[in-house]
Amino acid sequence: MPRIARTTIGRVDKIDFPDLDLVDLDVKVDTGAFGCAIHCDHIEEVDHNGVRAIRFQLLDPMHSQYNHKEFTIEQYKTKLVKSSNGLIQERYVFETRILLFNTLFTIELSLTNRMEMRYPVLLGRHLLNRRFVVDTARTNLSYKKKACMSRHKCQA
Repeated sequence: MPRIARTTIGRVDKIDFPDLDLVDLDVKVDTGAFGCAIHCDHIEEVDHNGVRAIRFQLLDPMHSQYNHKEFTIEQYKTKLVKSSNGLIQERYVFETRILLFNTLFTIELSLTNRMEMRYPVLLGRHLLNRRFVVDTARTNLSYKKKACMSRHKCQA
């Protein structure tokens, strides 16, 4: 059976959400978490042009242009998620894409208030499995590759 090449990712990084027009958001890589989550507030179901939707405000004090930015998403579902404190919560979840290591990945992103957490975005093992090896001694590997590519100074 052939081995699958896996990219090394550090314990934290920065990613882009092209569908949400967000760049360089801080993320925590968490092999203990199953899914991906983003820090937000004022999460509610609304009627948006006659369609049921979810509306929320992104919370990221490190990015003043994103902090309290409001989003409305029409394609979503609810899912039971076990939080880091062991409690099961019902969360809104939607599909979106992230840019990581100059590759687009489609993920399910759950909406939650991560006020007690240091990073606004969490990447869980559903994304990591069979794609990445986590090196907890390293950080910002995708972000460094992105910066390198934008300067055209990368080594092959």
